Amino acid sequence: MLVSSLSSTFVVLLAFTSSAFARPSTQRRACPPKPTDPSTPDDPPTQDPPTNANIPNTVVIDGTHIATVKADIEDGKASQAVQDSLKALLKDADGWVGQGPWSVMDKPDAAPNATNKHDYYSMAPYFWPSKKTKSNPDGCPYIQKDGQRNPEVDDATDRQALSKMAKSIPSLSMAWYYTGKSEYAEQAAKNVRAWYIDEATRMTPNLQHAQAIKCKNSGRYIGIIDFSQHFTTVLDAVKVLESGPAPGWTKEHSDGFKQWASDFYDWLSDSQFGKDETKTTNNHGTFADMQRAGLALFLGKTDEAKDIVNGAKSNRVDKQITGDGKLPQELERTRPFHYSCFTLMAYVRMAQIADKLDVDLWGYTGPDGQSILKAVSYIIPYATGEKEWNHQDLKFQRLAALDVIHAAAESGYAPAKDAVKSGKLDVPDQGDLFPVRPAAEQLDSIAG
Repeated sequence: MLVSSLSSTFVVLLAFTSSAFARPSTQRRACPPKPTDPSTPDDPPTQDPPTNANIPNTVVIDGTHIATVKADIEDGKASQAVQDSLKALLKDADGWVGQGPWSVMDKPDAAPNATNKHDYYSMAPYFWPSKKTKSNPDGCPYIQKDGQRNPEVDDATDRQALSKMAKSIPSLSMAWYYTGKSEYAEQAAKNVRAWYIDEATRMTPNLQHAQAIKCKNSGRYIGIIDFSQHFTTVLDAVKVLESGPAPGWTKEHSDGFKQWASDFYDWLSDSQFGKDETKTTNNHGTFADMQRAGLALFLGKTDEAKDIVNGAKSNRVDKQITGDGKLPQELERTRPFHYSCFTLMAYVRMAQIADKLDVDLWGYTGPDGQSILKAVSYIIPYATGEKEWNHQDLKFQRLAALDVIHAAAESGYAPAKDAVKSGKLDVPDQGDLFPVRPAAEQLDSIAG
């Protein structure tokens, strides 16, 4: 993939203590001071936060931050990095206009053992038929090939529809937020309503039939990650639509979506699948915590959200990250760089959620020196190309680390800030979207 290097707009200066990898106890500022040279590509937003604008009450993204970026754009004060990022965002959103809506009802048949087609259905991506014969046309039993995605999982399931829904809604919502063009908001609202609200097409708020293994079961608890890697981006998008409110979006839609989110949160908290996924000790558990914390904050359950992010200190950071910043369970995978960055995506998103709860997850350091920032520090030299990745890897892509490093830089972490300013980070062909949607997302494909 052709890549280019861009600099970030959203970083704040912070002194770094290398022995502790810690930040000062004060929370990061939503709007840093005005820089002396507004034309510098990696400058932060130039204005004070708007006082008369409807600031989105987002879950992960800093709503005040994007409101300030919007004001910079409207006043012609946006840096070149923001201008380039906005252009890339609008190009992506233009591609989604007229696409969708998608629904779980689009698949040809209900999942095995499902009540009806409203139940979400996906297949385990890394399981393949052992050998198909005339007497065994399904190729049972299915066997695991870690990191190798079976294209069969995209046939007759909801996985591709989920992906398109979850990517289109945030892109369209943010495009509307920055431009005010109704076609973006109307398409985003239509896509939200079809998947979550409208009775004829909505998904049942559970994942009982996610990542099923053919010939063996009709769903597994680890299938919850189908949603946990995407859903907080949808929560933010809904909050952006509500901030207008946007064309095509009403209070009735907000109430309907909130009810779905509440039912889903209850299922994640009370079902055996939800409990089992939370108990996992690798990236699944981290994503489970991040998703539940985001949902709790979205639903106004702030005490529960605080309990989750505070619990992540001992339950996740202490147990998953080593004192030198490695993620051992992810390094054992066939695509260790992808999974290290993928797990860190969950960590940095959860740290942004924690910021809104006055919990400093960025600055937490475990008893052996473990921390999120130390894990980011571990991947930086490989992401910039200063070191050669020294693990066997089916497909190493430096761009996997871009958003994670951006997020750490925005938190004030000096090594991440330096990496962004170096111009050595790879970016996707579509461009660097972080300056206008400042939260980490998965940038490399596990399918290819």
